[in-house]
Amino acid sequence: MSTEHSHACAEPSWTERILLGSFTPASDHDWPGRRVATIYLLGCPWRCAYCHNPETWAEGGEEWTVDKLFQRVWRYRNYWGKKGGITVSGGEPLRQMDFLTKFFQLARAKGVHTALDTAGQPFQPDDPAYLAAFDTLMASTSLVILDLKEIDPEKHRQLTGRDNANIL
Repeated sequence: MSTEHSHACAEPSWTERILLGSFTPASDHDWPGRRVATIYLLGCPWRCAYCHNPETWAEGGEEWTVDKLFQRVWRYRNYWGKKGGITVSGGEPLRQMDFLTKFFQLARAKGVHTALDTAGQPFQPDDPAYLAAFDTLMASTSLVILDLKEIDPEKHRQLTGRDNANIL
């Protein structure tokens, strides 16, 4: 997928659009407080043996803009009150980090608690540009839920099909 939209018209760029897998409008048990929305993004590089969202492995999906998705979740603000907010999960949300940053910045500007549920892929600890973008995301992230699959590198490969060196 290209990071830039190739049309000359004024459509949002890929940093302003997201590939949405599914949306759960409310949850009382998966995250702290009442989560108005759990947003499942598409795309995941891993193939975990126990994955509960294999439908998020796909790359297609419905495109949403930052504003459109926020408007959808904002209407549930009375449900989450002061003890909940928005959780973005996946797939792997860090694969759409530019969009996620803009989405979380908008949410935080409105006083919304934001939670990132990630397995840490494609974390790039040796890439200064990536780390700068990650730091920008973290500035608007209230809570990080790191789903560490397995600490042992070989067992991690067997379980997920990928190495875990970049997230340890």
